[in-house]
Amino acid sequence: MVSKEEVKQTAEMCKLKLSQEETDIFIAMFSNVLEQVEKLNTVDTDGVEALNFLNLKEKSLREDIVEDSLNREEVLKNAPEQEYGYFKLLRVMD
Repeated sequence: MVSKEEVKQTAEMCKLKLSQEETDIFIAMFSNVLEQVEKLNTVDTDGVEALNFLNLKEKSLREDIVEDSLNREEVLKNAPEQEYGYFKLLRVMD
């Protein structure tokens, strides 16, 4: 089961403000996902060859087209934190 503290910590890292009701909903949803993943651990995969790729078809890519981009100041005005003209993010790795 996922704890209330884990949901709050995850929401804080994602810059989300959750109500108590939303926190309870996320606890139930995350716990359900973890239960489903745990069920996958019980599947017998002995003798099953690993799947390395899903599609052998040639991928068609569109040609890159240079277009106008958004103004930096306008983009950053919605950022919760910014520094040196860029988004400031939480450090996720040491």
